[in-house]
Amino acid sequence: MTRPHPLELYRNIGIIAHIDAGKTTTTERILFYTGKTYRIGSVDEGTTVTDWMAQERERGITIVSAAVTAEWKGYQINLIDTPGHIDFTAEVQRSLRVLDGGVVVFDATQGVEPQSETVWRQADRYAVPRICFANKMDRVGASYEMTIDTIRQRLGANPIQMQIPIGAEAEFRGYVDLLTMQANYWEDELGKEIRVDAIPADLLEESKAKRAEMVEKIAEFDDALIVKFLEGESISVDELKAVLRTAVINNQATPVFCGTALRNKGIQVVLDAVIDYLPSPLDIPPVTGTNPDKDKNIELPADDDAPLSALVFKIVTDPYMGRLAYIRVYSGKITQGTMVYNPIKDKKERIGRLLHMYADRREDVTEVYAGDIGAVLGLKNSFTGDTLCNQHNPIVLESISFPEPVISVAIEPKTMADQDKMVDALRKLSEEDPTFRVHMDENTNQTVIAGMGELHLDVLVDRMLREFRVKANVGRVRVTYHETITKPVTGVSYRYVKQTGGHGQYGHVVLNLEPVPGGTEIVFENKIQQGVIPREFIPSIEDGIREASESGPLAGFMVTGVKVSLVDGSFHEVDSSPLAFRMAAILGFKQALEDGAPVLLEPIMKVEALGPAEYLGEILSSLNSRRAEILGMENRPGNAQAVKSLVPLAEMFGYATTLRSVTQGRGVFTMEFDHYAPVSSEVAAKIL
Repeated sequence: MTRPHPLELYRNIGIIAHIDAGKTTTTERILFYTGKTYRIGSVDEGTTVTDWMAQERERGITIVSAAVTAEWKGYQINLIDTPGHIDFTAEVQRSLRVLDGGVVVFDATQGVEPQSETVWRQADRYAVPRICFANKMDRVGASYEMTIDTIRQRLGANPIQMQIPIGAEAEFRGYVDLLTMQANYWEDELGKEIRVDAIPADLLEESKAKRAEMVEKIAEFDDALIVKFLEGESISVDELKAVLRTAVINNQATPVFCGTALRNKGIQVVLDAVIDYLPSPLDIPPVTGTNPDKDKNIELPADDDAPLSALVFKIVTDPYMGRLAYIRVYSGKITQGTMVYNPIKDKKERIGRLLHMYADRREDVTEVYAGDIGAVLGLKNSFTGDTLCNQHNPIVLESISFPEPVISVAIEPKTMADQDKMVDALRKLSEEDPTFRVHMDENTNQTVIAGMGELHLDVLVDRMLREFRVKANVGRVRVTYHETITKPVTGVSYRYVKQTGGHGQYGHVVLNLEPVPGGTEIVFENKIQQGVIPREFIPSIEDGIREASESGPLAGFMVTGVKVSLVDGSFHEVDSSPLAFRMAAILGFKQALEDGAPVLLEPIMKVEALGPAEYLGEILSSLNSRRAEILGMENRPGNAQAVKSLVPLAEMFGYATTLRSVTQGRGVFTMEFDHYAPVSSEVAAKIL
């Protein structure tokens, strides 16, 4: 089988945005115009292709990122529609990790919203080039200029205006293309027919001024163009496009387009822009990784003949087909029926079926080539973030890091028959979702599930009931607190000695502990010199400390933000064993924690409440009564005020109802995790 398209004709892109900006509607239109669907799916009617889960269709939101392969003008576009809700941020992160470019959708009535900022920062982290689409131009209060201003001010980006809308709000019917200086009108309901005409007289002067501004901004990226511009020479459309493409790929500029996906206007322009400005796998730097044995960096080009490197970025449990692993192949190719190597698990994997995904439908392929995205059936030991490669050319790609869960709930099966089904369902769901954790509470012996928010856990429990048919009782939602120490502890010595008839047990460790403010984990450092403790026992000591850190001295919450140094100890020639040193580390660490003035830490959320300006006082008092720290206020379009604050998560339950009642149903809020902070002594006393 040969490659269906040359590598330069591939585009791996994601549609990313704030909740309700119109990502899924935009994706559905892309599928329609690329000939993948023959009728347009609607979020409101529950007929979308990419929102295929029952929970997505009922709630009208995207929960899992869906991958779709489509063709436009001879180019293959692998497209991922991502969720907008902060609870499903892991889906956005893992998609951005494997994509080459992004289309960021904005609601033109709101401009940049809080979750748009989060998504933008995530895209910055992975250096993903972007183009912007100001959607909902037909809505009352929509403004293309305001959207561009907020992109510049709030995101610190360099937006380049590519169009001027013709008609506003309900009268929006076309645009002036500033590159070609022509007016384009959508003629029919489905937006397939575009009529090209001269620019209307009332927009001619503005178009000339805006074009000059655009040309100057683009020319700044190229020395030859800036000379032409300053000398008043004419610059061709092709020259402008070529320079703008380079600037977008280098993350120096972001072209902004306008339209309304729901009314089928402006999508073809975005598809053309994806091809014109976003990178192919050849335009991005070669993938870098490390050799697992030698710890040296390796670079592999996007080439079918290079050694294989692929990243597993998502696991899905399919009720009919079993475990599907989504992969992005960076170099080499994966062939059906061959063996690949997972260096992180040190295991070989056999490639079963290979698929091109089309949301929840699929088509079989025999090979997935460099630069492509596909799915594999039959992987047993590979999970999200794992690398697949050749055993003779091992490489470990940078994994994907996910935020820690902040909220938990106890769950128990209704009958004994549900017990095994529940264990199986929870295992499969936690394989799919890296931000979903399951553990046993030692104190209550209950199964506790933890996630990113109430909606996240709600959806997971709902999926358990429907997909896996598990009947379970769900407890009250609880906040996931952490514990840490507030002062250093030095020289804590612990001897673990057990004498029995035969060999005894002997392990002796001396530990120093110090707090790491803002740290999210336990840092272990081995300072043993001259073999005071033999090297083979050190991993057991570290394992013991990490195990003990799962339950703190105050209330059994996880211990974080502590650096542990192993400074001394002793061993016995006969009686010492890995188990003895592990027990010594567990008990020594617990003793040291109690000496370190332990405190509780609670998750603090970044909250933005938005409502009409006349209710500003009520919004502020509703936040102040919840221990909020007000960070600032901002005017928003439509005489609205946004209040930014930091609020403990424990105080945010039921806030949606409170905010609606104080603003007569017109207030909304968004929140995302910010950091962990110590709890005041009065609040700690209540929790404990």
